[in-house]
Amino acid sequence: MEINEKDIQDLIDNVLMCEQEIGKGIIGQKDIVRQVLIGILSGGNILLEGVPGLGKTQLVKTISKVLDLSFSRIQFTPDLMPADVTGTNLIVKENDKNVFEFDKGPIFANLVLADEINRATPKTQSALLEAMQEKTVTVSKSTYELPSPFMVLATQNPIENEGTYPLPEAQLDRFMFKLNVEYPSLEELKEIMEITVTNKQVALSSIIDGEKILSMRKIIKEVPIADAVTEYALKVLLATHPDREDSPEKTKKYIAVGASPRGAQSIITGAKVRALMEGRLNVSFEDIKFVAYPALRHRLILNFEGVSDNLTPDDLITEILEVVKAV
Repeated sequence: MEINEKDIQDLIDNVLMCEQEIGKGIIGQKDIVRQVLIGILSGGNILLEGVPGLGKTQLVKTISKVLDLSFSRIQFTPDLMPADVTGTNLIVKENDKNVFEFDKGPIFANLVLADEINRATPKTQSALLEAMQEKTVTVSKSTYELPSPFMVLATQNPIENEGTYPLPEAQLDRFMFKLNVEYPSLEELKEIMEITVTNKQVALSSIIDGEKILSMRKIIKEVPIADAVTEYALKVLLATHPDREDSPEKTKKYIAVGASPRGAQSIITGAKVRALMEGRLNVSFEDIKFVAYPALRHRLILNFEGVSDNLTPDDLITEILEVVKAV
């Protein structure tokens, strides 16, 4: 597919309009909004982590309206079963005969909000694995295609551990980005109060739709990236592996397991989208650095020493970005 200047400019204009429109319904969180849009345009799933009440659910709802996507919310609880997510076969009467008919579950939507995903049991969490990776659902030996585009935006609460089941590494790796939702500032809190405790209504317009998103993804894949920039992204990824001789000292000291190749895919694809959102057709080293945090923070496993020294994956990513030099 060949891309021309008009296609690129149209994509940039649409994305910036979406960002501006989402900002009407979500106060602050500009970096989070931008990173979620990068993930959606890249075709990735996103994990949002933050304490309750920071607007994670409202963010996903707002995005579904602005992008004109079908939306479904699944509130995960320990008693939720896989069939409650994927759907199940029902016996219905047809022409005086009893036949099985598949009743689709809430996962059959363009944008699925998996609210408090870490509250579900591992069996139910695993029901999302096929959907997130293959975009299909298999029930009773029958496979069903999910609507396209399809994305899972999951939320989890980092401070409450009772009654939760931490996501296994295999499932965490299915998320393109992990975003840390921070507490709003005083000015942002004032704006939030103006909207939520008054009769003020916020009207949102749909800017693009699912078909437009699919065509935009094709354009994004054609965005060129220099060999030196690609190599830099791969060096950053390899620097997360403690068993490599040239890895930073802090990697060897504090990291037990480094990021998988999916991390490199997430960095490079996300950097392409970020470059376009900045109005550039060329991917820069700064684009790689910007997406390295959300793409890698959930793919690093700290060892006992790293945890006991109160380090975070972001601390180590910062160190890696300082040590690994762009050519």
